[in-house]
Amino acid sequence: MPLRQYAYFALFSEHISADEMTSQLGIRPDEVSVRGSRFTEPTVIPVSHSWKIVCWEPDLRVDEQIARVLDRLRLHTGRIAELATRLAADGGGAVLHVVRYFNDTDQDQPDTSDAPNLFGWHLDRNVLDFLTTVGAELDVDEYDMTPDEDTK
Repeated sequence: MPLRQYAYFALFSEHISADEMTSQLGIRPDEVSVRGSRFTEPTVIPVSHSWKIVCWEPDLRVDEQIARVLDRLRLHTGRIAELATRLAADGGGAVLHVVRYFNDTDQDQPDTSDAPNLFGWHLDRNVLDFLTTVGAELDVDEYDMTPDEDTK
């Protein structure tokens, strides 16, 4: 079954911009979002500012992608925890997000004879400790991209 997935750690806030988060953490994000930038019509729909460290590397299990993200963050755990606590006090916070697309046939697929098994993953104690220390939530989104019968 074709599978595309990625993982990211994000800090989010309705009031503190991604630029301010970057300044406080001293870490350049891979991606940012600006509040209100997603929709402008018919009215601006507010979304949070967000600051993200992302692993898009294919052929890695989710736990391996998460390890790549957290390897970049662990030296800064104290600053991340401090900022996440401030953000959470005002409706923001921290999240480790996993996104998986099953049956995603629109993507280039590797030769299945060499392809790693991407199904099944776990969070080890180090990951759980990091999430607890920084007060992060875990959010997993999984999408079945199998075309509907109506579209065939």
